[in-house]
Amino acid sequence: MRLFSPVLTVVLLMAFALTMAWPRNTAFAADFAFHVPVGERQLFLDDFGIATIENLTRTMHKPDKKGAVIRPDPAKGGSLQIRHAPFWLSQEKVFKLLVADTAGPKSIFRWYTSADGLHWVRGQQPDTAFIGFHVVYDGQDPDLNRRFKAANPPEGFSVSSDGMTWTKLNVPGIPSSDEANFSYDPQTGGFLLTVKIGGPHGRSVGLATSKDFENWTNHGLIFHADDIDQQLGHKRINAYLADPLRLPLLPEHPAEYTVDVYNMGLFRYEGIYIGMPAMHHRHTVRPPGQDDSMFHVVQLVCSRDVKNWVRLGNREPWLDVSRLESGAYDSKVILPPSSAVVRGPGCLEGADKLSKDQLWFYYTGGKAEPDPDSFAVCLAILRRDGFISLDAGETKGIVLTNPFTASGSKMFVNVDALKGEFLVDIIGEDENVLAASASMEGDLLHGEVKWQKGNISDLKGKAVSLRFTLRNGQFYSYWLE
Repeated sequence: MRLFSPVLTVVLLMAFALTMAWPRNTAFAADFAFHVPVGERQLFLDDFGIATIENLTRTMHKPDKKGAVIRPDPAKGGSLQIRHAPFWLSQEKVFKLLVADTAGPKSIFRWYTSADGLHWVRGQQPDTAFIGFHVVYDGQDPDLNRRFKAANPPEGFSVSSDGMTWTKLNVPGIPSSDEANFSYDPQTGGFLLTVKIGGPHGRSVGLATSKDFENWTNHGLIFHADDIDQQLGHKRINAYLADPLRLPLLPEHPAEYTVDVYNMGLFRYEGIYIGMPAMHHRHTVRPPGQDDSMFHVVQLVCSRDVKNWVRLGNREPWLDVSRLESGAYDSKVILPPSSAVVRGPGCLEGADKLSKDQLWFYYTGGKAEPDPDSFAVCLAILRRDGFISLDAGETKGIVLTNPFTASGSKMFVNVDALKGEFLVDIIGEDENVLAASASMEGDLLHGEVKWQKGNISDLKGKAVSLRFTLRNGQFYSYWLE
């Protein structure tokens, strides 16, 4: 698919303050909109549910790139691309992924399958009359003929029983230009379709959602680049052009520098929406008929309502282009992941009883230099819940939640206190400590809280807050079971 073409400091500090500001309300200036549903992990990407915080800093964590897992035949070349995440078919015990070879005048789609998510086998070509890149599997649909679902904006939507033969639905398409991204949330049964539309700084993100795949709500423009992106983009472009291992040697044309959003993966994760916009940095306008010189970096954003977005990590790249010397595919183009594949004990996807809790992200990577073997499907792995941590040094850090109605019989935390310690207190409305944990140490991906005083199972139905104390560690999430 063709890819188209001292004041700054104050602005950036203001943006940082707006993005990273901590709430100042006291513990029981109650916000009873805050709930901790049993089984839903509470992350720290935004300030929701946080009353006060002391001596803790937020850190954005980048996934560990593993390179290409599906690549073209070196003898023939090709351009393999995806726009959806692999899904697990429990009856067949395989992951499935629709991959397009876009090297020729017409894209050729083919299914790939894998038992472990790493080793993929090329399969059959489906009937592509009504589908494109954007496919999900809805294992909860009682109609077996509709379990495979495809969005093909702006033409419309289609369904299939096997992913091979498709039936087009009589449902209007969603207006879009040449890019879109598609995900499905089995917890809510919701479908999320992002599309490329125009905005204040060029390419931007529109969103359509549906609960039944028949009736769609077009939310219009939800995310776009802004003036700060342009200022940061100029600095990033200059830095990359000055680094011979970032981009091929090219002249600088600052008047032509622009930043917009080429594509955005969007998915619901543990009660929060996470977006991964591919920020398109154009640094040279080529003659008519040629693609502009550009590169992508993927940032991280989050939202509670898919309309108001928090920019995370001070807008630094979450997935950055690789250096030329690495030989990686993603040295120029990154088309972002559509969703996370959860791996590890208790997950539904694959035989992962011995695996650590991880999030696997599959994305399209494209090379910076001309090469017949140009695009491939790449993999990056992140600690489960590992987008943002609250970090403490030798001085103890404390985070206190807003009050909520206690439920569940057990509490778990995802915390790395290998060289430190971690404590939990349950606080009542009178600010008394109703329960207190034993000290916890180690790298605990699924650490059960053991109580020295009281127990959360005895507090069901009561209004409580949680006070977490951390020294020399990183705190990622907590949840009730």
